[in-house]
Amino acid sequence: MKRGKSSLVTYSSSDDEPTPVSKKSRKLPALASSLVSSGPVDNPALHQGRIRTQPHVEGQFAALVYVSVGLDKESPLRQLLSDAFRTAKVTVECLQELKGVPLKEDDKPSDGAKPSLHISLSRPVYLRAYQRDEFKSAVKQLASKYSPFDASFATFSELSNDEKTRTFLAVEIGGGHNELKELSKGLTPILKPLRQKAYYPEPRFHASFAWALLQSTQQEGSPSNAVATTLPSAEFRAISQFPTDLVPELNRTYRSRLSSASVSTFTVENIHVKIGKEESKWRLRQI
Repeated sequence: MKRGKSSLVTYSSSDDEPTPVSKKSRKLPALASSLVSSGPVDNPALHQGRIRTQPHVEGQFAALVYVSVGLDKESPLRQLLSDAFRTAKVTVECLQELKGVPLKEDDKPSDGAKPSLHISLSRPVYLRAYQRDEFKSAVKQLASKYSPFDASFATFSELSNDEKTRTFLAVEIGGGHNELKELSKGLTPILKPLRQKAYYPEPRFHASFAWALLQSTQQEGSPSNAVATTLPSAEFRAISQFPTDLVPELNRTYRSRLSSASVSTFTVENIHVKIGKEESKWRLRQI
């Protein structure tokens, strides 16, 4: 019987296996610093101790709808607010001027803009880049539905922001309140599709002119009308609130001047929108 050849399968020794060639990884060159976008640095030391209340989101823009009241250097209203600011600063040394509202002699707005007060018609609105033009178009259309009207300031008051990080000295609107409320309500159908909050149900229309930082927590044993204390982790000073007699003192001293038509009366002719650093305005309907 013929036997066939058995085929033998040979296995190579592990010593005979080829050694893989190691490829040395090459590092990619670093991008030029001009090509790298860095987000904003939340450093209160660069902003008089102020803390960002809304986290930064890339491609998102903060917007505000408001009425502007001019503050010419020789205007009686600016002189009145300067006097009130000096009086308040005697008690609250850490009191700061609001940006765009120069109240000291020879003060000018840091950005070169004309001095003015702002009366908000909306809360801060947060828009994506593609929503900006549509938002401006809607506000422009709203402006065309209302006629100009007169308004005036009536009293001094203290107000704080929703986050309770700052407290403000402000002058509140008396005459023209109903017209401002109608303008503000007209924004609600614009804000709703954007999932943004409407303005307050019972709005207190006002123009802030000075502010101070608020303590993040009330220290035990501190008096209710405490003035300034040093923040434990910063060089800026904060208060628990304005002294309880400050606003009454301002009203006793300056309210008669504030209620004078020659000082506080102004005409609302435009609606303003600020989106990021861009500002736009549209005239109310001309009769």
